[in-house]
Amino acid sequence: MTGRRLTSLLAYVTTTAAGASLLTGCGVLPGATGGSREHITVMTWAPDQTRATNMPGMPAMAQAYARWVNSQGGIDGHELRVLTCNEQNTPAGAAACARRAVREDAVAVVGSYSQHGGAFLAPLEAAGIPYIGGYGISEDEFTSSLSYPVNGGQASLIAGHGMQLAESCRKVSLVRPDTVDGDRLPDLLNSGLRKASHRSAIDIPAVEDAAEYTEQAGRARDKAGDENGCVTAVLGERTQTFFDSFRRLPKDDAKGTDKGGSDDRKNDVVRISSVLGSVGQPVIDRTGGAHSPFEGAYVTGWYPEADDKSWDPMRKVIKEHAFADNRVDPADAGVQTTWIAYTVLKAVVESLDSDRISSEKITQALDRGARIDTGGLTPALRWKYEDLLGAPGYPRIVNREVTFQVVREGRLVAQKPGFVDVGETVLSAP
Repeated sequence: MTGRRLTSLLAYVTTTAAGASLLTGCGVLPGATGGSREHITVMTWAPDQTRATNMPGMPAMAQAYARWVNSQGGIDGHELRVLTCNEQNTPAGAAACARRAVREDAVAVVGSYSQHGGAFLAPLEAAGIPYIGGYGISEDEFTSSLSYPVNGGQASLIAGHGMQLAESCRKVSLVRPDTVDGDRLPDLLNSGLRKASHRSAIDIPAVEDAAEYTEQAGRARDKAGDENGCVTAVLGERTQTFFDSFRRLPKDDAKGTDKGGSDDRKNDVVRISSVLGSVGQPVIDRTGGAHSPFEGAYVTGWYPEADDKSWDPMRKVIKEHAFADNRVDPADAGVQTTWIAYTVLKAVVESLDSDRISSEKITQALDRGARIDTGGLTPALRWKYEDLLGAPGYPRIVNREVTFQVVREGRLVAQKPGFVDVGETVLSAP
């Protein structure tokens, strides 16, 4: 058995043991009402230890959630069992995780990350297993009738980012993955930029898992110019690598050199920007906090900033049930998405009030209009036909709101209060 499989097995055994230890001699979870209720098995997957984007905090958050909810008597009396899987950032890995979910009789896949929607959704659809609260990185998550996204995905972030940048940037360079999904990003960004009658962004494709981006960084800064120019990079985990290359560019070798310092970045008149998931508080902390190269950067997110009080219940669970697990960062967008996804699962199961929970029952409840309150982290979520945005390529978006943030003194804070509706902007993208 490999070290990775052993680690996954131990995590699963630990989680299930924590739930099983709560069973009384009669086989009823503490706090359950009525007779014995069957356990619920779900799966959460994400890539880990790969060369591209990794999201180990998502399955770790799922395990912490299971420990917490089982300590409270389960979900409506049902013990929650969480299976985890390393998706490996490959179509084969994603499909293998999905097949395992089918084999293990999971009633849902919850709060997971994968770019390979075409690979994992087919096995789930064949088995009738709903995909609740995926990260939103794959377009397939917004087309499958068994997918229930809790955010507007990459589409809403990029369209919203264009709106955010349109207020301050005369020219914008976009560095994005040279992939099929990446090919959609320029149109989405431009749909937001055009809200202020701006010209289109300069499109700069880049290899997603490169070790350095000096060539792309130089071109991006040159094209952005030195008059209210902006460089935005959306490369997932490699965004930090790109901006490291950007920071190292010779000052006298490209346009955009600041001789005195005039904006939040102080050392460069070209402002940098990105979206949540490519840049977040954990990245800012790792790269120097207030002295980070991201100081002054614009960032578009799905949810309130990490210090918002709406996150307090999640922080309490993390503190009490994942205190020693450094994978679970409450400021991480993947961890936040997983928390919201499990909030949806909990609400749906409680609404069913049934001794046995099946994937079919969960799907029917969601399709019939179960309305989920996430405590202010998103608008109320519901997936009835009339709630769907219906945008080409993204018909199942129901949460069309984003937040505009900026890095100040090493912290992501709100640039403007509240949420911004980007539904019409996404609809206007080609």
